[in-house]
Amino acid sequence: MDDMMMVKSFRKLLITFGMVVLTTFASHSLNAITGDYLEVRSCDVYTGPCFSNAEMGLVGKEGILVWSIREGQWNGVDLSGLSVIAVVRTDQTMGDVHFQPRKGKSVLIVDSKANKSQRDALVKFAASRAGDLVSEIISVQTSSISAQMGNCSKNGCSSVKAEGLVEVSTRCVGKHDHICGNEELYYPPLTNVENATAAYTEWASYKGSGLDVTWGLTEQRGTYLAAFEY
Repeated sequence: MDDMMMVKSFRKLLITFGMVVLTTFASHSLNAITGDYLEVRSCDVYTGPCFSNAEMGLVGKEGILVWSIREGQWNGVDLSGLSVIAVVRTDQTMGDVHFQPRKGKSVLIVDSKANKSQRDALVKFAASRAGDLVSEIISVQTSSISAQMGNCSKNGCSSVKAEGLVEVSTRCVGKHDHICGNEELYYPPLTNVENATAAYTEWASYKGSGLDVTWGLTEQRGTYLAAFEY
């Protein structure tokens, strides 16, 4: 093979490789689903071991998981601009490092802006991300959902409302929120997310039915804010 033929073969190889890379990237971009995530629990997640050990088994059995989808598809259905919430109640403290995973009962709340196929896709999306925590879905409800997450310089401020069912307000964790001086991100997030930041729960409530309990939480270091891409 002369030099000219080698050059042509090398060019073909580069072009083929480039097309494969571009196709893979385009496919990933087309199928990726991205957005913001909020998680509130009925115990501190940013805390010291002395506090968490005292609370374990007593609190932290309730949680609210919110996915606010920026753009993307799930199982071929476009979910851009929609949100879904999983309200969960388990038998023990969620995130307990000694007894994971914990199965739970859940109520799913899907965005009222979604059509039927989008509602079905939102339910499947939440179930796939929360796993055993939503192993028993008591009901699927529809509500107008507004979600503003990480809307401050330190990404700790958020406001989430599902009309008549869920309300959450958080702020950044400050120096005055350190109690023992040995705090850490003790409990990891309950689902796979990126760049999770602990936030202070100003108010979080669930007023719906199906879980045999409603609750209101205030003044806790019990929230995570994060991003996701699947």
